[in-house]
Amino acid sequence: MNKDLTSINDLSKDEILGLLKKAIELKQALKKQPRLDIAPGAMGALIFEKPSLRTRVTFERAMRDLGGSAVYLGPTDIGLGVRETASDVARNLSRWVDCIIARVFEHSKIVELAESASVPVVNALCDEEHPCQILADLLTVLEQRGSIEGATICWTGDGNNVCSSLMLACGLVGVNLRVATPKGFEPAQAVTNRALEYAKKSGASIVLTYDPKVGAKDADFVYTDVWASMGQEAEVEQRKQIFRPYQLNKELMSRAKPEAKVLHCLPAHRGEEISAEVLDGPQSIVLDQAENRLHAQRALLAVLLTRRK
Repeated sequence: MNKDLTSINDLSKDEILGLLKKAIELKQALKKQPRLDIAPGAMGALIFEKPSLRTRVTFERAMRDLGGSAVYLGPTDIGLGVRETASDVARNLSRWVDCIIARVFEHSKIVELAESASVPVVNALCDEEHPCQILADLLTVLEQRGSIEGATICWTGDGNNVCSSLMLACGLVGVNLRVATPKGFEPAQAVTNRALEYAKKSGASIVLTYDPKVGAKDADFVYTDVWASMGQEAEVEQRKQIFRPYQLNKELMSRAKPEAKVLHCLPAHRGEEISAEVLDGPQSIVLDQAENRLHAQRALLAVLLTRRK
Protein backbone atom coordinates (compact mmCIF):
# COMPACT_ATOMS: atom_id res chain seq x y z
CA MET A 1 0.00 0.00 0.00
CA ASN A 2 1.20 3.53 -0.76
CA LYS A 3 2.09 6.07 1.91
CA ASP A 4 -1.23 7.81 1.31
CA LEU A 5 -4.84 7.12 0.39
CA THR A 6 -5.70 9.93 -2.01
CA SER A 7 -7.85 7.77 -4.31
CA ILE A 8 -9.18 4.24 -4.64
CA ASN A 9 -6.54 3.97 -7.37
CA ASP A 10 -3.92 3.89 -4.59
CA LEU A 11 -5.17 0.43 -3.60
CA SER A 12 -4.98 -2.98 -5.22
CA LYS A 13 -7.64 -5.66 -4.97
CA ASP A 14 -5.61 -7.55 -2.36
CA GLU A 15 -5.07 -4.38 -0.34
CA ILE A 16 -8.79 -3.60 -0.29
CA LEU A 17 -9.62 -7.14 0.79
CA GLY A 18 -6.88 -6.94 3.41
CA LEU A 19 -8.34 -3.74 4.83
CA LEU A 20 -11.79 -5.30 5.03
CA LYS A 21 -10.36 -8.32 6.86
CA LYS A 22 -8.46 -6.01 9.21
CA ALA A 23 -11.62 -3.99 9.87
CA ILE A 24 -13.51 -7.11 10.95
CA GLU A 25 -10.62 -8.24 13.16
CA LEU A 26 -10.37 -4.88 14.94
CA LYS A 27 -14.14 -4.65 15.28
CA GLN A 28 -14.14 -7.97 17.12
CA ALA A 29 -11.06 -7.13 19.22
CA LEU A 30 -12.59 -3.90 20.49
CA LYS A 31 -15.58 -5.77 21.83
CA LYS A 32 -13.21 -7.28 24.40
CA GLN A 33 -11.20 -4.19 25.39
CA PRO A 34 -11.76 -0.41 25.29
CA ARG A 35 -8.78 0.41 23.08
CA LEU A 36 -5.90 -1.20 21.22
CA ASP A 37 -2.31 -0.02 21.54
CA ILE A 38 -1.65 -0.32 17.84
CA ALA A 39 -0.50 3.30 17.48
CA PRO A 40 0.07 4.51 21.05
CA GLY A 41 0.54 8.25 21.30
CA ALA A 42 -0.09 8.85 17.60
CA MET A 43 -1.69 12.15 16.65
CA GLY A 44 -3.87 12.73 13.61
CA ALA A 45 -4.62 16.17 12.15
CA LEU A 46 -8.14 16.51 10.74
CA ILE A 47 -8.25 19.26 8.10
CA PHE A 48 -11.91 19.95 7.33
CA GLU A 49 -13.04 22.53 4.79
CA LYS A 50 -16.57 21.05 4.87
CA PRO A 51 -18.90 20.31 7.80
CA SER A 52 -19.14 16.71 8.89
CA LEU A 53 -20.87 14.34 11.28
CA ARG A 54 -19.82 10.81 10.28
CA THR A 55 -16.34 11.61 8.95
CA ARG A 56 -15.20 13.66 11.91
CA VAL A 57 -16.62 11.46 14.66
CA THR A 58 -15.45 8.19 13.12
CA PHE A 59 -11.90 9.37 12.46
CA GLU A 60 -11.54 10.87 15.92
CA ARG A 61 -12.92 7.71 17.48
CA ALA A 62 -10.69 5.53 15.29
CA MET A 63 -7.56 7.37 16.42
CA ARG A 64 -8.60 6.98 20.07
CA ASP A 65 -9.35 3.26 19.61
CA LEU A 66 -5.82 2.74 18.26
CA GLY A 67 -4.26 4.44 21.28
CA GLY A 68 -3.82 7.87 19.73
CA SER A 69 -5.72 11.13 19.46
CA ALA A 70 -6.77 13.73 16.90
CA VAL A 71 -6.83 17.49 16.53
CA TYR A 72 -9.58 19.11 14.48
CA LEU A 73 -8.69 22.00 12.17
CA GLY A 74 -11.71 23.72 10.66
CA PRO A 75 -11.92 26.20 7.77
CA THR A 76 -11.06 29.22 9.92
CA ASP A 77 -8.10 27.50 11.58
CA ILE A 78 -6.02 27.13 8.42
CA GLY A 79 -7.54 28.80 5.37
CA LEU A 80 -6.07 26.07 3.18
CA GLY A 81 -4.72 27.57 -0.02
CA VAL A 82 -5.65 31.09 1.06
CA ARG A 83 -3.84 31.95 4.28
CA GLU A 84 -1.26 29.28 3.61
CA THR A 85 -0.53 26.87 0.77
CA ALA A 86 -1.43 23.22 1.12
CA SER A 87 2.25 22.41 0.66
CA ASP A 88 3.32 24.62 3.58
CA VAL A 89 0.55 23.23 5.76
CA ALA A 90 1.65 19.67 4.99
CA ARG A 91 5.31 20.35 5.75
CA ASN A 92 4.49 22.01 9.05
CA LEU A 93 2.04 19.36 10.19
CA SER A 94 4.53 16.62 9.31
CA ARG A 95 6.73 17.93 12.13
CA TRP A 96 3.98 17.57 14.73
CA VAL A 97 1.53 14.81 13.77
CA ASP A 98 1.60 11.24 12.50
CA CYS A 99 -1.06 11.47 9.80
CA ILE A 100 -3.20 14.06 8.00
CA ILE A 101 -6.88 13.40 7.29
CA ALA A 102 -8.31 15.97 4.87
CA ARG A 103 -11.91 16.71 3.87
CA VAL A 104 -11.66 19.38 1.20
CA PHE A 105 -13.32 20.81 -1.90
CA GLU A 106 -10.66 20.33 -4.60
CA HIS A 107 -8.86 17.05 -5.20
CA SER A 108 -5.76 19.07 -6.09
CA LYS A 109 -5.40 20.01 -2.42
CA ILE A 110 -5.31 16.34 -1.43
CA VAL A 111 -2.61 15.74 -4.02
CA GLU A 112 -0.57 18.73 -2.86
CA LEU A 113 -0.83 17.68 0.78
CA ALA A 114 0.30 14.15 -0.05
CA GLU A 115 3.20 15.30 -2.21
CA SER A 116 4.54 17.62 0.48
CA ALA A 117 3.82 15.66 3.68
CA SER A 118 6.24 13.13 5.08
CA VAL A 119 3.36 11.50 6.99
CA PRO A 120 0.39 9.60 5.52
CA VAL A 121 -2.41 11.70 3.99
CA VAL A 122 -5.95 10.32 3.82
CA ASN A 123 -8.60 11.65 1.46
CA ALA A 124 -11.67 11.98 3.70
CA LEU A 125 -13.67 13.46 0.79
CA CYS A 126 -13.03 15.81 -2.11
CA ASP A 127 -14.84 16.81 -5.28
CA GLU A 128 -13.53 13.82 -7.24
CA GLU A 129 -13.60 10.90 -4.79
CA HIS A 130 -14.63 9.58 -1.39
CA PRO A 131 -12.49 6.46 -0.94
CA CYS A 132 -13.10 5.99 2.80
CA GLN A 133 -16.85 5.84 2.22
CA ILE A 134 -16.40 3.08 -0.31
CA LEU A 135 -14.26 0.99 2.03
CA ALA A 136 -17.16 1.17 4.50
CA ASP A 137 -19.62 0.27 1.74
CA LEU A 138 -17.67 -2.82 0.72
CA LEU A 139 -17.36 -3.84 4.37
CA THR A 140 -21.14 -3.57 4.64
CA VAL A 141 -21.64 -5.71 1.53
CA LEU A 142 -19.19 -8.28 2.89
CA GLU A 143 -20.98 -8.51 6.23
CA GLN A 144 -24.37 -8.83 4.54
CA ARG A 145 -23.40 -11.49 1.98
CA GLY A 146 -20.34 -13.21 3.42
CA SER A 147 -18.40 -12.24 0.29
CA ILE A 148 -18.21 -9.28 -2.05
CA GLU A 149 -17.25 -10.85 -5.37
CA GLY A 150 -20.27 -11.38 -7.57
CA ALA A 151 -22.52 -8.96 -5.68
CA THR A 152 -24.59 -6.59 -7.81
CA ILE A 153 -25.02 -2.96 -6.79
CA CYS A 154 -27.24 -0.43 -8.53
CA TRP A 155 -26.30 3.24 -8.17
CA THR A 156 -29.10 5.66 -8.96
CA GLY A 157 -28.67 9.43 -9.14
CA ASP A 158 -25.69 11.70 -9.68
CA GLY A 159 -22.37 10.41 -11.03
CA ASN A 160 -20.60 12.20 -8.20
CA ASN A 161 -17.47 11.64 -6.10
CA VAL A 162 -18.97 8.71 -4.19
CA CYS A 163 -20.09 7.11 -7.44
CA SER A 164 -16.61 7.53 -8.92
CA SER A 165 -14.89 5.80 -6.01
CA LEU A 166 -17.54 3.08 -6.05
CA MET A 167 -16.95 2.40 -9.75
CA LEU A 168 -13.21 2.11 -9.28
CA ALA A 169 -13.50 -0.14 -6.24
CA CYS A 170 -16.11 -2.42 -7.80
CA GLY A 171 -13.95 -2.80 -10.87
CA LEU A 172 -10.97 -3.75 -8.71
CA VAL A 173 -12.63 -6.29 -6.43
CA GLY A 174 -15.12 -7.95 -8.79
CA VAL A 175 -18.42 -6.41 -7.72
CA ASN A 176 -20.98 -5.90 -10.49
CA LEU A 177 -22.16 -2.30 -10.72
CA ARG A 178 -24.89 -0.58 -12.69
CA VAL A 179 -24.78 3.20 -12.68
CA ALA A 180 -28.04 4.96 -13.60
CA THR A 181 -27.75 8.72 -14.09
CA PRO A 182 -29.51 11.39 -16.14
CA LYS A 183 -27.80 12.43 -19.36
CA GLY A 184 -25.08 14.94 -18.62
CA PHE A 185 -24.55 13.68 -15.07
CA GLU A 186 -22.50 10.56 -15.82
CA PRO A 187 -19.26 9.85 -13.94
CA ALA A 188 -16.14 11.42 -15.48
CA GLN A 189 -15.04 9.54 -18.59
CA ALA A 190 -11.55 8.98 -17.18
CA VAL A 191 -13.06 7.27 -14.13
CA THR A 192 -15.29 5.09 -16.30
CA ASN A 193 -12.36 4.07 -18.49
CA ARG A 194 -10.21 3.14 -15.50
CA ALA A 195 -13.05 1.22 -13.83
CA LEU A 196 -13.67 -0.77 -17.01
CA GLU A 197 -9.96 -1.62 -17.22
CA TYR A 198 -10.07 -2.95 -13.67
CA ALA A 199 -13.27 -4.88 -14.40
CA LYS A 200 -11.64 -6.76 -17.29
CA LYS A 201 -9.12 -8.20 -14.83
CA SER A 202 -11.53 -8.92 -11.97
CA GLY A 203 -14.43 -10.19 -14.06
CA ALA A 204 -16.81 -7.52 -12.79
CA SER A 205 -19.59 -6.12 -14.96
CA ILE A 206 -19.85 -2.32 -14.96
CA VAL A 207 -22.75 -0.88 -16.91
CA LEU A 208 -23.84 2.73 -17.38
CA THR A 209 -27.49 3.41 -18.17
CA TYR A 210 -29.96 6.28 -18.19
CA ASP A 211 -32.77 4.04 -16.92
CA PRO A 212 -32.81 3.39 -13.15
CA LYS A 213 -35.27 0.51 -13.63
CA VAL A 214 -32.72 -1.27 -15.80
CA GLY A 215 -30.03 -0.57 -13.22
CA ALA A 216 -32.06 -1.92 -10.31
CA LYS A 217 -33.21 -5.15 -11.98
CA ASP A 218 -32.27 -8.11 -9.75
CA ALA A 219 -29.72 -6.02 -7.82
CA ASP A 220 -28.52 -7.11 -4.38
CA PHE A 221 -28.08 -3.52 -3.21
CA VAL A 222 -29.56 -0.24 -4.42
CA TYR A 223 -27.50 2.83 -3.53
CA THR A 224 -28.12 6.55 -3.82
CA ASP A 225 -26.77 9.88 -2.58
CA VAL A 226 -27.93 13.49 -2.45
CA TRP A 227 -28.65 15.07 -5.82
CA ALA A 228 -26.66 18.23 -5.06
CA SER A 229 -23.38 17.96 -3.17
CA MET A 230 -21.78 20.65 -1.02
CA GLY A 231 -20.73 23.46 -3.33
CA GLN A 232 -23.66 22.85 -5.72
CA GLU A 233 -26.32 24.65 -3.67
CA ALA A 234 -27.20 26.98 -6.55
CA GLU A 235 -28.26 23.96 -8.63
CA VAL A 236 -30.60 22.39 -6.07
CA GLU A 237 -33.95 23.30 -7.61
CA GLN A 238 -32.84 22.50 -11.15
CA ARG A 239 -31.44 19.14 -10.08
CA LYS A 240 -34.66 18.22 -8.24
CA GLN A 241 -36.52 18.31 -11.54
CA ILE A 242 -33.87 16.44 -13.50
CA PHE A 243 -33.28 13.71 -10.93
CA ARG A 244 -36.85 13.03 -9.82
CA PRO A 245 -37.17 9.84 -11.95
CA TYR A 246 -34.05 8.49 -10.19
CA GLN A 247 -35.51 8.57 -6.67
CA LEU A 248 -34.83 5.45 -4.63
CA ASN A 249 -38.36 4.49 -3.64
CA LYS A 250 -40.56 1.45 -3.14
CA GLU A 251 -41.29 1.15 -6.86
CA LEU A 252 -37.58 1.10 -7.77
CA MET A 253 -36.83 -1.40 -4.99
CA SER A 254 -39.49 -3.72 -6.46
CA ARG A 255 -37.18 -4.16 -9.47
CA ALA A 256 -34.35 -5.44 -7.28
CA LYS A 257 -34.16 -8.84 -5.62
CA PRO A 258 -36.78 -9.37 -2.89
CA GLU A 259 -34.04 -9.46 -0.25
CA ALA A 260 -32.16 -6.46 -1.68
CA LYS A 261 -30.77 -3.88 0.73
CA VAL A 262 -30.82 -0.09 0.61
CA LEU A 263 -27.58 1.92 0.83
CA HIS A 264 -27.11 5.67 1.32
CA CYS A 265 -23.89 7.38 2.44
CA LEU A 266 -25.86 10.07 4.35
CA PRO A 267 -26.93 12.71 5.08
CA ALA A 268 -30.21 11.95 3.33
CA HIS A 269 -33.01 14.21 2.14
CA ARG A 270 -36.21 12.25 2.67
CA GLY A 271 -38.63 12.79 -0.19
CA GLU A 272 -35.88 13.81 -2.62
CA GLU A 273 -33.26 11.24 -3.63
CA ILE A 274 -34.87 8.63 -1.35
CA SER A 275 -38.34 8.16 0.04
CA ALA A 276 -38.84 8.05 3.79
CA GLU A 277 -40.50 4.63 3.68
CA VAL A 278 -37.43 3.14 1.98
CA LEU A 279 -34.80 4.97 4.05
CA ASP A 280 -36.50 3.98 7.31
CA GLY A 281 -37.83 0.65 6.08
CA PRO A 282 -36.79 -2.95 6.81
CA GLN A 283 -34.50 -3.22 3.78
CA SER A 284 -32.43 -0.19 4.79
CA ILE A 285 -28.96 -0.85 6.19
CA VAL A 286 -27.79 2.76 6.09
CA LEU A 287 -26.96 2.84 9.82
CA ASP A 288 -24.86 -0.33 9.52
CA GLN A 289 -23.15 1.39 6.58
CA ALA A 290 -22.56 4.53 8.65
CA GLU A 291 -21.17 2.53 11.57
CA ASN A 292 -18.78 0.79 9.22
CA ARG A 293 -17.14 4.11 8.44
CA LEU A 294 -15.55 3.75 11.87
CA HIS A 295 -14.41 0.18 11.38
CA ALA A 296 -13.04 0.66 7.86
CA GLN A 297 -11.19 3.87 8.73
CA ARG A 298 -9.77 2.35 11.90
CA ALA A 299 -8.30 -0.48 9.83
CA LEU A 300 -6.90 1.99 7.30
CA LEU A 301 -5.23 4.07 10.01
CA ALA A 302 -3.87 0.97 11.71
CA VAL A 303 -2.12 -0.03 8.49
CA LEU A 304 -0.82 3.44 7.64
CA LEU A 305 0.38 4.30 11.14
CA THR A 306 2.11 1.01 11.94
CA ARG A 307 3.89 1.08 8.59
CA ARG A 308 5.65 4.30 9.63
CA LYS A 309 7.35 2.71 12.62
